[in-house]
Amino acid sequence: RYSLFYNRLKNIEENEGGLDKFSKSYKTFGVNQFVDGGVYCKEWAPGAEAVFLTGDFNDWNPFSHPYKKMEYGKWELFIPPGQDGYSPVPHGSKLKVVIRAQNGELLYRISPWARYVVRDEDKVNYDWVHWNPPQSYIHKNPSPRRLKSLRIYESHVGIASPEGKVASYKNFTYNVLPRIKDLGYNCVQLMAIMEHAYYASFGYQVTSFFAASSRYGTPDDLKEMIDVAHSMGITVLLDVVHSHASKNSEDGLNKFDGTDSCFFHSGPKGTHQLWDSRLFDYANWEVLRFLLSNLRMWIEDYRFDGFRFDGVTSMLYHHHGIGTGFSGDYNEYFGLHVDEDALCYLMLANHMIKFLHPECITIAEDVSGMPALCRPVAEGGGGFDYRLAMAIPDKWIQIIKELKDEDWNMGNIVHTLTNRRYEEKYIAYAESHDQALVGDKTLAFRLMDAEMYTNMSVLSPLTPVIDRGIQLHKMIRLITHALGGESYLNFMGNEFGHPEWLDFPRKGNNESYHYARRQFNLTEDHLLRYRFLNAFDRDMNKLEERFGWLASPPAFVSEKHESNKVIAFERAGLIFIFNFHPYQSYVDYRVVIWYSSLIVIFKYKILLDSDAAEYGGHQRLDHSTEYFSEEYPHNYRPNSIMV
Repeated sequence: RYSLFYNRLKNIEENEGGLDKFSKSYKTFGVNQFVDGGVYCKEWAPGAEAVFLTGDFNDWNPFSHPYKKMEYGKWELFIPPGQDGYSPVPHGSKLKVVIRAQNGELLYRISPWARYVVRDEDKVNYDWVHWNPPQSYIHKNPSPRRLKSLRIYESHVGIASPEGKVASYKNFTYNVLPRIKDLGYNCVQLMAIMEHAYYASFGYQVTSFFAASSRYGTPDDLKEMIDVAHSMGITVLLDVVHSHASKNSEDGLNKFDGTDSCFFHSGPKGTHQLWDSRLFDYANWEVLRFLLSNLRMWIEDYRFDGFRFDGVTSMLYHHHGIGTGFSGDYNEYFGLHVDEDALCYLMLANHMIKFLHPECITIAEDVSGMPALCRPVAEGGGGFDYRLAMAIPDKWIQIIKELKDEDWNMGNIVHTLTNRRYEEKYIAYAESHDQALVGDKTLAFRLMDAEMYTNMSVLSPLTPVIDRGIQLHKMIRLITHALGGESYLNFMGNEFGHPEWLDFPRKGNNESYHYARRQFNLTEDHLLRYRFLNAFDRDMNKLEERFGWLASPPAFVSEKHESNKVIAFERAGLIFIFNFHPYQSYVDYRVVIWYSSLIVIFKYKILLDSDAAEYGGHQRLDHSTEYFSEEYPHNYRPNSIMV
């Protein structure tokens, strides 16, 4: 694998003037403004017989501005400035690339490199709009320093409002970012930013890879949003989709030049069976140019601080993970079923990002557990910084769905939370957007279900269902946060147990926005119990910020007691003790401490208590109590404390 990567990198150095120049192609492809007022246009359309540019600037004459055919399927066009010295293609004018296909048909296409596309309300397809404002947004704040502990708030701009509408970048900037900061998250991961024609695809059916979604506002609005986040010390990651592309051809990449092989594999190999989308040909030189340039554009133009790569499992294997289970056997990761070209692209992408912008962060969404995916490229690894611990949310769902409380297996929970390769960093999460979508249920909804509609008011009795749901919601999140990885992720709204599910407007729900929103207002109503969960999530993050357990070595688990339903472990100098027993509390319970000393007696105090009143608990612990270490052996360690 490293040899394949090295040879590709060497070819780029020898034939393209280096990775820096190769990945800067977003400044020459598409339609770009020259300083002297002229416009330079460039496309890759190897299957085209002829290429033209048309639009408002030439009264939609399809043949007045032909491109010149160059080597390797490239086409170029230069339009000189007007007599007044101004650009012949004004800012805001609509454009189309006209392709004469091999069968003579004229195809009106949006450039794959288009920076801004919009859809009028009375139209189905998007239009390409030339974005070249007289004064672009100027970033005022530097990017935050690379974080040791990532506390990620996974977000979707369009649903980030209690109102039933598509919310805006401006709304997120001034109403949501302060909330994220207050909750103690230091990183926001933005979904559905790359333009996608179908809103209900959650942003995963991308049509224009270089365009920020216009349904939320302008490119400058997004730049301002990122700039304000940086001013708050918040790192901003983009959920990037390079695993597949929408099948749209009128306003997407599909059949751009009239063939099914432009950017993608031809035939069945180029279509994902489950997603009904097109699959990139990662061995193609121009596909590599397109995708690497795409990453660089988001970093340098918008100032994103890194990426969460979606669908990595689909990229890594020719079977795309369809109908395939992964047991951890190494034969599953090495063989002809692995798409080495796709893996090489990921290595190139991570190498480029680290080479040009070493402060950037990359995350892999991989369910297979590919070894060394999060080790440096120089070691033959994939080069990612983190991978998502995707087994953890599945485990919590399985436990809640299938087991009675008294049947919970402490050893199995600990195994799932700690089962990760040494020195490969994992992002732990109890639930993400996947669990919030229609057809699934969030943890809060699984735990409390219909009673969330009637018994979340403090004026109503605290029923056993609500009591159990609130307490387990806090405990599950804290043990996942503290034991499950080297970073933590939460999907917006789930921190306070957002009721119901997430569903975008579509024909099946009469185009309703009722479930395509986040009811942040629920946490501000002091008569509702949602505020307890919100407060616990905030204080949990603030405690991690203070002690940094995510950046600390893996925890030392001292107890997983099946009959007592107790889990205890130490990390970052803190002792975490969880009692998952449905009805049994304990007095004078002995717990191991890692530190051992014949001279020093260690004193401990409670820092975070899920049973505290401010978190909707029952106040059964006295926070003024001090706990002292004893030279009393327990669980094969010399020292312990009684709690």
